[in-house]
Amino acid sequence: MTSVLYDAPGPKAKVRNRVYTVVGVLAVVGLLVFVVVRLASQGQFAPEMWNIFNNAGVRTNIRNGVLTTLQVFAVAAVLSVALGVLLAVARLSDHKPVRWLATGFIEVFRAVPLLITIYALWVILLSYKEELGLTGDTPQFWALVVGLTVYNGAVQAEVLRAGINAVPRGQREAAYALGMSKTQVMTTVLMPQAIRAMLPTIISQLVVTLKDTSLGYVITFEELLFTIQQMAATIVVNDENPYVPMIIVAGAIYVAMCLALSGLANWIERRGRRAKTGIVMAGAAEPVTASDALEGADGTPGGPVDTRRPPDIHGGGGAGT
Repeated sequence: MTSVLYDAPGPKAKVRNRVYTVVGVLAVVGLLVFVVVRLASQGQFAPEMWNIFNNAGVRTNIRNGVLTTLQVFAVAAVLSVALGVLLAVARLSDHKPVRWLATGFIEVFRAVPLLITIYALWVILLSYKEELGLTGDTPQFWALVVGLTVYNGAVQAEVLRAGINAVPRGQREAAYALGMSKTQVMTTVLMPQAIRAMLPTIISQLVVTLKDTSLGYVITFEELLFTIQQMAATIVVNDENPYVPMIIVAGAIYVAMCLALSGLANWIERRGRRAKTGIVMAGAAEPVTASDALEGADGTPGGPVDTRRPPDIHGGGGAGT
């Protein structure tokens, strides 16, 4: 049988594919067994290696690393969402300079690798440390926070813009028909619905923000990953450094924190789909790409919403009409 996209394999091709699959699986399993055996021969799975977590100092350092990570995440999450709202409104402005400035900001910080942004901010803050009155690890903290804010704020702006464009056009037309100003239409009609509809996607993006806090490692900020690496490099058990136990524990902590946020996004998505509000909720795990954000619900390419359009009092359409 021949499909439109490909030729269905015949009997010989099916046998060959099964052989390739079995050989591939055996190769991967063999590689994993080799790695485990090598690490076991170095004593990485010995009970003494795991006994280090009974030390109060080790547990305290891990707790401090987790708290520092959550502190950076909390500040960066709030600032990135606030920046995203401002950039989304600016992207929909009727004034071309404002729209172009916001577009340039978003495109630049979405294109530049986050690691380079954080590193550049760190160098700048260290260079002007005394002038800015920064002490201790404050330059590392703000370099990481600001880097996460500008990058994730640019992404959140496109998420919110897609949500605003998804609001039925009839609702803003009805708002103008009631005599509301452009600011009132944006703040009381469009933005609340956009935030509600895109909340699962916003929280999913915050999961990315949480994972990206580990980039503080490259600027020697003492978040969880840096703390784990420092302990693994200084603690010696049976003449070996406990890298594997430390990596496994740190990975489990990161997975637990990200699963908690993802679970919150999925819970909000399920509640939103059950609610009879007429607002379509975005999927919690849906990736947001530039093409997603450039297409509005009415299928128009992502230019600004024409909020100056005269209201069509007699027109049908939106839920608000």
